[in-house]
Amino acid sequence: MFRCGSVRHDSALRCRQEAGQIVPMAALILAIVMLIGLLVVGLGLQVDERARAQSAADAAALAGATEGEDVAGSVSEANGAELESFVVRGSEVEVVVRYGEERATARARRQW
Repeated sequence: MFRCGSVRHDSALRCRQEAGQIVPMAALILAIVMLIGLLVVGLGLQVDERARAQSAADAAALAGATEGEDVAGSVSEANGAELESFVVRGSEVEVVVRYGEERATARARRQW
């Protein structure tokens, strides 16, 4: 078994050449882990933004079906979104809202 610190000259030379090789490998592994972490955080933020956009659209559609376009706009703004379109088809309302970079569509129907 080879051990560093032996008296042979070639063994000592090999120990000096192998010393510190873990540092670049550890740095590479750390960089990969950090990159994966950034990707996971970015994906999480995007999923959160989509969910918030859909929630704002759902609330705006329900408010619009019962109270009209002005209330739908107010509800979407209260949820941090912008009402992009409001369409009434009979008793059904369809709204499109934008929250950040995400757009969401929702429909609601007024029932008596």
